[in-house]
Amino acid sequence: MSDPTPLLVLDVVGLTPRLLDHMPHLKSLGQSGSRAPLGTVLPAVTCAAQSTFLTGTMPSEHGIVGNGWYFRELGDVLLWRQHNGLVSGDKLWDAARRAHPGYTVANICWWYAMGADTDITVTPRPVYYADGRKEPDCYTRPPALHDELTEKFGTFPLFHFWGPGADLVSSRWIIDATRHIMHTRHPDLTLCYLPHLDYDLQRFGPDDPRSLKAATDLDAALAPLLDDARAEGRTVVALSEYGITRVNRPVDINRALRRAGLLEVHTQDGMEYLDPMASRAFAVADHQIAHVYVRRPEDLDAAREALDGLPGIEQLLDDEGKKAHHLDHPRAGELVAVAEPDAWFTYYYWLDDDRAPDFAQLVEIHRKPGYDPVELFMDPHDPYVKVKAAGALARKKLGMRYRMAVVPLDASPVRGSHGRLPASDDDGPLLICSTPRAVGDRVAATDVKQLLLRLAGLG
Repeated sequence: MSDPTPLLVLDVVGLTPRLLDHMPHLKSLGQSGSRAPLGTVLPAVTCAAQSTFLTGTMPSEHGIVGNGWYFRELGDVLLWRQHNGLVSGDKLWDAARRAHPGYTVANICWWYAMGADTDITVTPRPVYYADGRKEPDCYTRPPALHDELTEKFGTFPLFHFWGPGADLVSSRWIIDATRHIMHTRHPDLTLCYLPHLDYDLQRFGPDDPRSLKAATDLDAALAPLLDDARAEGRTVVALSEYGITRVNRPVDINRALRRAGLLEVHTQDGMEYLDPMASRAFAVADHQIAHVYVRRPEDLDAAREALDGLPGIEQLLDDEGKKAHHLDHPRAGELVAVAEPDAWFTYYYWLDDDRAPDFAQLVEIHRKPGYDPVELFMDPHDPYVKVKAAGALARKKLGMRYRMAVVPLDASPVRGSHGRLPASDDDGPLLICSTPRAVGDRVAATDVKQLLLRLAGLG
């Protein structure tokens, strides 16, 4: 049996044909190889799209209906879980090993990495100390790889991976780790996740000069990795999960449900917390999609009435609508709201900012019952925000507990979002391959798995 062709698969988050014009190395790869528009899924978000790429199935089958959802059996909203067991279906590496026993896979920061049957794993994983501190780190398999990467490249830069400080530093670390793993382990398949375009495109919008510079900067950082792949004879595939489009209207979907008497909160220490188990209806906001969970069938009409006509909502998918978009899975909400092109959903459920929970002003992706892009900003209305941040860092360096309460409660600064199906190919995801004529006029998201198997010589 001949050896498979080694692959490097780059998930360049937010990459679109418009941005490719500012990325000469990736553009050249497509010109000498091949490229095509890439289909995505509803919702067009990281966890759902990646799961489709790796299983060849839609959310209705693999079960990843968003970056998080309401776990009905727990009575809790959980986002950004990490265990691969949540993803149903036959994975890319399972199919590859049936065709070629011993096929090796490295996953560097693609999602749902923990518990996956891959040979090498690197994924963000903070240290949560008993005194409440959260410190940057990562999880690796094999375990010894952790100290090897940390010694060579420093601690995984978590606070550059998300939050007000998110920037190119995290993608550079991931690129360096990927190069090291390819050079020392030579996996047959290397998956590499590059988040950099997500940041400034959400902060400033996709056409802002700062966003275009982010594309150029990431492309320059990628050049050594592309050179390594070429030297090793690796086939390179660069793809994206979605395109980010300009928005200017936050939609407070949970506040609408609360005003209609459907969403309930409980209060502790003067702060309001969403009570999903008691609520008749509430929403899990996820960019331009929101899953609306309705506790009893008799409350469906009331939930629909509360949201019909709410400015910023384009569609409210019921059972038939979910089925049409392959989103009919038990984890999905009874209704799924789709935002208008220039709108996106906040998770906010309180009606008075003085009653907001303390985590609302923190980078707390696991405590907020919905996605919060405002975490990319420091509060522009607080003249002392940088002083507060410096004080918190000083307490951290002294080993004391600290609160980095710098995130605003005003959603208006956000200028980019995603989650809807793209309006045009120019604003949608694409796939680039170093192999000429590898792709036709268009690639469906469900065809990526089979395409990668074929490029490896296994399909």
